[in-house]
Amino acid sequence: MTRLSNNNYLAMKTDPATEKLLSSDMQDLQNAAKKLFNDAMSHKGLGFGTCFLQWLASFAAIYLLILDRTNWKTNMLTSLLVPYIFFSFPHMFFSFLRGEFGTWITFVAVVLRLFFPRHFPEWLEMPGSLILLLVVAPSFFADTLRDSWVGVAVCLAIGCYLLQEHIRASGGFRNSFTQSHGISNTIGIILLLVYPIWCLFILFV
Repeated sequence: MTRLSNNNYLAMKTDPATEKLLSSDMQDLQNAAKKLFNDAMSHKGLGFGTCFLQWLASFAAIYLLILDRTNWKTNMLTSLLVPYIFFSFPHMFFSFLRGEFGTWITFVAVVLRLFFPRHFPEWLEMPGSLILLLVVAPSFFADTLRDSWVGVAVCLAIGCYLLQEHIRASGGFRNSFTQSHGISNTIGIILLLVYPIWCLFILFV
């Protein structure tokens, strides 16, 4: 009786149907793990692309802001670059400037502007305004709107406005790529559009 039970146990252990079922289960587990890995890598890739474009757009806005203060004379409302940088600035630098370091920079800038206006260069007005905005902005703007689609929409609206104004001032799209400094300015403004378009694509697709 014991021998029969052992034989039946061995037969069940090596049953082809059981092996096939185990193999199917293992295959399902492998497929699920592979799908989970691919999804994780896909989201990681999207996050990396968003972060990269955010840095690129911020540096493009800073470049255009510096250019406007130096040798790019235009009638466009380039002060809109300040709120654009506010909404698109990378979180690491944004949090850093919102802290003690940014507070001291703002304090020095305000003191210089109030008591030594002749020694306060004109080209520092926009950067000073940007630092001041970063430091004193309420948390509703700094935390809530910056991390929502509202901030992205503001960046998109600013980019569209600057692009159409730049093309109009250049006398057409073709001229915006051929005039002096036209190529760099146009590319910089186009980069302002890439980041919000990408973010809206991720949010709504």
